Amino acid sequence: MAYGNTTLRPLTTCEPPLNVVGIRNTQATPLVLHMRIGRVEVERGVLLAPMEDVTDLPFRLICRRYGADIVYTEFISSDGLIRDARRSLEKVRLAEEERPVAIQIFGGNEDVMVGAARKAEESGPDFIDINFGCWVKNVVVRNAGAALLKDPPQMAALTKAIVQNVGLPVTVKTRLGWAKDEIVILDVAQRLQDAGAAALTVHCRTRDMGHDGEADWSWIPRIKEVVDIPVILNGDVRTGADVDRAFSTTGADAVMIGRAAIGNPFVFSEAKNLRAGASARERVDVCLEHLRLEVEYKPLRRAIHEFRKHYSGYLKGLPNNSLARQDIVRMESYAEIEDRLLRFAADHEAVYG
Repeated sequence: MAYGNTTLRPLTTCEPPLNVVGIRNTQATPLVLHMRIGRVEVERGVLLAPMEDVTDLPFRLICRRYGADIVYTEFISSDGLIRDARRSLEKVRLAEEERPVAIQIFGGNEDVMVGAARKAEESGPDFIDINFGCWVKNVVVRNAGAALLKDPPQMAALTKAIVQNVGLPVTVKTRLGWAKDEIVILDVAQRLQDAGAAALTVHCRTRDMGHDGEADWSWIPRIKEVVDIPVILNGDVRTGADVDRAFSTTGADAVMIGRAAIGNPFVFSEAKNLRAGASARERVDVCLEHLRLEVEYKPLRRAIHEFRKHYSGYLKGLPNNSLARQDIVRMESYAEIEDRLLRFAADHEAVYG
């Protein structure tokens, strides 16, 4: 099955682990797609947002299959990366099949961030993204993520230092400002462009909003008036219709989908107008393939437990799915989960066709 530029074959539990790369990609020809970031070009790009505990390698592969034009790793602590922390190193493992892919890092110390960016570069991403938008307390108190919105000059200085010390394009993801009465995105955008950022993704909320309230897309055309680099819209992009509206009303160079993709990689094919949705059987088949990838990528128990957050998305909208979900979240083996989900899909097809 092929979507976007990637063709993936179904995996079986007896196949070898994924072919993970750890060297610079030296492919000379650009990836054929029209917003340009380095050698990557996308036309009407729909991107998978970086999400902690969600956008691991197996999920990125599934989303690329279903039409995501660029995928991002989970956000990675720069401190953890330079210390060779196991979980941080696991997050920078990449596979050729997922390209184009960006590694996202966060932190607040310039030397540490530069070291982490160099380390990330060794894994061979297509570009490096800096997180200046994470709003959660344990990131902000470390003067990282959205905390830098209170100090735009420091945000620009960190970006410039990384740009000057790596050979890959560097992009930034941030928010409108620290609070609703402290929106600084126009100043920030210009500073980041001057610092050498190759593109800017804006989650159209302020830090104090978290995920609450409505994202204010009206800032995107205003940002595009003050910078020449690509501007990517993020926030409240949940459906193919939202993607169409974002492009038509804001002039964004690309859009990024986050929470709406959890357990729902089909949102990318919908956004690409490839089809309206997925059948119950396809949802179950892809859910099981995703789980098989997780089991190959992680220890079995951890993979089974961490995957539980995806079931509600994969089964969303299917009648009587709650009983199946109640069963599978208590199961500890792939075989049990596979049997229960296949029985659910067969029952659904018998009743609803």
